[in-house]
Amino acid sequence: MSVLRHLAVVSAALFATAASAQTAGMNADGSVTAPAATVPYSSYASPQAKAFFPKLLAAGSKAPPITAPIGQSRSFYDRMNSDRAARMEKLYPVTTHHETIAGVGTDVVLPAQGIAPANRERVLINLHGGAFLWGAHSGGLVESIPIASLGRIKVITVDYRQGPERTFPAASDDVEAVYRALLKQYKPRNIGIYGCSAGGALTAEATARIIHDQLPVPGAIGTFCGSLTDLDGDSAYIAPLLNGQGVPVHPLHLADIPYFHGARADDPLVQPGRSPALLAKFPPTLLITGTRDMAMSSVVHSQQLLDQAGVPTELHVWEGMWHSFFSDPEIPESQDAYRVIVQFFERRLGH
Repeated sequence: MSVLRHLAVVSAALFATAASAQTAGMNADGSVTAPAATVPYSSYASPQAKAFFPKLLAAGSKAPPITAPIGQSRSFYDRMNSDRAARMEKLYPVTTHHETIAGVGTDVVLPAQGIAPANRERVLINLHGGAFLWGAHSGGLVESIPIASLGRIKVITVDYRQGPERTFPAASDDVEAVYRALLKQYKPRNIGIYGCSAGGALTAEATARIIHDQLPVPGAIGTFCGSLTDLDGDSAYIAPLLNGQGVPVHPLHLADIPYFHGARADDPLVQPGRSPALLAKFPPTLLITGTRDMAMSSVVHSQQLLDQAGVPTELHVWEGMWHSFFSDPEIPESQDAYRVIVQFFERRLGH
């Protein structure tokens, strides 16, 4: 059979397969309306993740809506994160203590086996997730314990001010205060900053603030499950569907979060991705997301913006993984993410 004839046969087969599927409607604005469908869990994800996924959805269905009283939400997520932190400490031994730095509360997480000789002059700052509403202390420990233990490095997780009590730029103020204090002990190239979800966005905002205030930039940063731009793009619609929540009429945007009430969406200290000149001064950046993360499109787009600005980047996308998937330490994908984070900062800090 000739190559052209073979391609024609394959094309016909593919067309027949597509025609047998339920028909989707294409609208003039490029949007697509599809009938109800069943989407299987990714065959590329680990068996452990596949077994864990239904449990995750069941737990998530009990979460208070973002409009719930703040005390209710904070109690719910503190219970969830405290359980995660306890599970993590069994796998990743650390010691922790509270410390006030420049007037800001922090938790200092140290590897139980001691800081590695190569990391004695290095430190990581963690900025926890939680929609700029919750996550203080327990959420920060979840993001810090495995990295401190595996990387044998000191991690300081910052309990920055959040909404609804405080609004932008309170969190950036707190991060900058801690960073200024650490500059008295560490060279900037030996300081890394990273965070997940709201913490990923705050990492980008704090870096923009550091540049704006003409401080020396950190050696490297990590923006995970949140980055330089607002939540938008394909994943803001598709990820909720894949996570059993249906397609949202309006995805959650920064302006919907109480912390950002009164802030301008076009302010590059809110969305650094809006300023190519600012991005050009960013340090090497690690970006992490998953194919079922509503922030995936934002993270992927942020990597493109940084790359266009000439910033060295690494983008890692895990198949079948949801928002902040590495908060649960037992699945192989989480363990792989910890390895990627540790190795990135090992390579980038100090240069």
